[in-house]
Amino acid sequence: CKRCQCHSEDNRTAILYTLLSQNLNHSRVSCSPAHQRCLCHQRRTVCLRTPHVTCQAASNVLVKTVSFMKNLPSFQLLPREDQLLLLDSCWVPLFLLGLVQEMVTFEVMETPAPSMLKKILLDGQSKQQEPERMQPTLAAVQRLQCCLNTFWRLDLSPKEYAYLKGAILFNPDVPGLRASLYIESLQREAQRALQEVLRPLHPEDQGRFARILLIASTLKSIPPALITDLFFRPVIGNADIVELITEMLYE
Repeated sequence: CKRCQCHSEDNRTAILYTLLSQNLNHSRVSCSPAHQRCLCHQRRTVCLRTPHVTCQAASNVLVKTVSFMKNLPSFQLLPREDQLLLLDSCWVPLFLLGLVQEMVTFEVMETPAPSMLKKILLDGQSKQQEPERMQPTLAAVQRLQCCLNTFWRLDLSPKEYAYLKGAILFNPDVPGLRASLYIESLQREAQRALQEVLRPLHPEDQGRFARILLIASTLKSIPPALITDLFFRPVIGNADIVELITEMLYE
């Protein structure tokens, strides 16, 4: 939207503002930006419409994602430090590929906002509590769904998924890798295998390989915090998702 309605002068005509103007002014000063609720459609916060179903499906995909890494001998041969760096860097795009492969769909709804009156009355108490966790925005979720829809249109085969996951996992550009040259060779091997699979499956589509890699790069732009808050925070609470995945990998 061109103009955020949260800062519109029209809000000053609200009955609540008229009745509690002094307290409202105080709350605007003391309230941090993280607690201010924007009324713009794209910036509104959302949550899963069916969290029990979607979170269970997402957890199953995450288990399969970790199993993929555990079952790769070339990954297990890497130094443990490199495994952890690759895990931290690549778990989100690998998980998203799993969502696409498993055809996991989801819907979101707007999160209920606490009333302004409640904020005013509980202002003193809320200062002593932990800061409120940021919720995913509608715009961020729509961007995520757009990436997933783009992959669904590619209609990848199981072998294409497997080799693409390998090309994403073995990323030599992750800072701090000890075996970056070996990891780079593994990535080239996965990409070469992907190309060889594409030739008989799509002989008429010469640009499919480049298109797959280009679309895959968009998955890396999805923030891990969005994936964690949307799919796993309702289940794990304040736990660190990377620590949990690490435990799954080495259990």
